Amino acid sequence: MGKGCVAVTKYFLFLFNLLFFVFGALILGFGLWVLLDNKSFIAVLQESSDTVKVASYILIGVGSLTMAMGFFGCIGSIYEVRCLLGLYFTCLLLILVAQITAGVLIYFQRDRLAYEMDSIIKTVIITYPNNRTTEHPLDYIQRTMKCCGFTGPGNWSENPVVKNSTQVQYSCSCRNDSLPGVDKALAGLCSTLSSDPPVYETGCKTTIETWLKDNLGVILGICAAVAVVELLGMILSMCLCKNVGREDYSKVPKY
Repeated sequence: MGKGCVAVTKYFLFLFNLLFFVFGALILGFGLWVLLDNKSFIAVLQESSDTVKVASYILIGVGSLTMAMGFFGCIGSIYEVRCLLGLYFTCLLLILVAQITAGVLIYFQRDRLAYEMDSIIKTVIITYPNNRTTEHPLDYIQRTMKCCGFTGPGNWSENPVVKNSTQVQYSCSCRNDSLPGVDKALAGLCSTLSSDPPVYETGCKTTIETWLKDNLGVILGICAAVAVVELLGMILSMCLCKNVGREDYSKVPKY
């Protein structure tokens, strides 16, 4: 491999590692957001299940590892340190295998995950409004996504306050603004004289599934782009590592 090709490979690999460092920082930040957030849908899941906390710790670990890998890769590519290039290649391979494994597990455990989410949201609705940690995120989701309950507004009939009330009550954040009425509260439980509460008829489960289907192409595109970058990084590091080994061998004096 000529010196020009080596230089191009070296700086391309440096660029890839710089991207990995940025990706690692984003993953680390996302993991910290999942762990510390208390105003969104994540807080609802985190309060009711340890799975989200475990996932946040995994994201923080992966983000930190990716940042470290990007740093060592940059140093190894610029200074052509063979051991750092080998370490970079190994870490990149492990991360790629972990990503594929995680994707396979999520695919085959999707029904179990959906069931767990269904149980969590129904528990939050039943205990509403006694837990502020989960109350505000649930209200925010219903209000912004214009949905009601998990599978539908009928989920709220399982709430003890709604069930035992002498009046027709409903979640204020479920209120459909396009329907007539003066009650515009953003949270808590509201009352109505009508037998049919002025709420959205679509459950949040359907709304979330629709959003995922609409954005599936973008999600898959991002995953594919990350995988391609990782594969290119592995190929470049392997080529540069081999070339460094040849150059080191060629410098050995011959007798």
